[in-house]
Amino acid sequence: MANQLHALLDLWYKHRDTRHWVLGTIYKTAGPCYRKAGAVMLFDDFGRHYGLLSGGCLEADIQRHAQQVMASGQSKTLCYDGSDEDDFAFQLGIGCGGTVHILLQPLCEENDFLQLGELRELLQHRRPCYYLQKISASGETQVEIAMPPAGDDLQRAQLIEHSGSQWLQTPISPVPHVLILGAGVDAQPMAQLFRTQGWQVSLCDPRPANGRAAYFPGCNSHHCHPDELNIHLDLHQVDAAIAMNHNLELDAAALRTLYGLPLKYLGLLGPASRRDRVLQLAGITLEQLNRALPTPLRAPVGLNLGGELPESIALATCAELHAVLHGASIDSWNSSGGALPEKAAAKSGEKAITTDA
Repeated sequence: MANQLHALLDLWYKHRDTRHWVLGTIYKTAGPCYRKAGAVMLFDDFGRHYGLLSGGCLEADIQRHAQQVMASGQSKTLCYDGSDEDDFAFQLGIGCGGTVHILLQPLCEENDFLQLGELRELLQHRRPCYYLQKISASGETQVEIAMPPAGDDLQRAQLIEHSGSQWLQTPISPVPHVLILGAGVDAQPMAQLFRTQGWQVSLCDPRPANGRAAYFPGCNSHHCHPDELNIHLDLHQVDAAIAMNHNLELDAAALRTLYGLPLKYLGLLGPASRRDRVLQLAGITLEQLNRALPTPLRAPVGLNLGGELPESIALATCAELHAVLHGASIDSWNSSGGALPEKAAAKSGEKAITTDA
């Protein structure tokens, strides 16, 4: 979570007036690289750095350049070429072999702290935007924040021509807001994994013994029936939801409450036979529910990773949800092109690993 943009901004904001800072941003890559364009990190005058622009192999050298930027007040660009035997990156033995271009910008009152305060405020209000940084040609420092047109689908960071110069345009989106309906013991590792991704997590469970703050640090608990959840929470601010109440009536109420919302992901714990019973109680057909969702209901929930304990179910669900939220195909990184078990399991109609009481 410490590498997430909102966490970096919170850290900087707390110490913005007591330290000198430099913002480091990858603005272009070629070949295989650990991070891509738009990745950022922060450097302070204590010699510390926060976030990652590589797997940890370049940060010490970038820190040295960041100290120079602090002293001069001028932006600068760096290039590390892992394929060039004469390049510093190659001499470090970096295995990726790609080329990464980095922009270093001083953070100071004179340049309005690169408008990071405004960017942080937009994220807190869950408002997406574009963050534009001018690629310095002679030490100049310039940034802009632009609001996307209505309905615009924010894509990956890219270099653009703007005002006669080259700029990096990075889409900035609020952290995903995940709702877990059912805050029993098996929801604890799931909420914890979601939080480590930097996601906002809300809980809904009317049972007094569930959803206790001590067991769900950093989460927002709503001790109410799913039918009443819209009174306590703006459901249109929720990106994904998982129903795992271990109670047919509560899960049915959860689906009724969530029906019609443009959720990017909706999961239901338990086998397909239980899913059908829950839908029948909810008075919704699977076809109706799937037509109302951008992606079909995940029931059973999660990738087939071969586990059955709460920690395994949490891992399987987090992996599937992460892929859906990032628009990624759920394929193996294996160079042979082999797929994760979900592909084979889907052919037999058994997609997930979860069971339910």
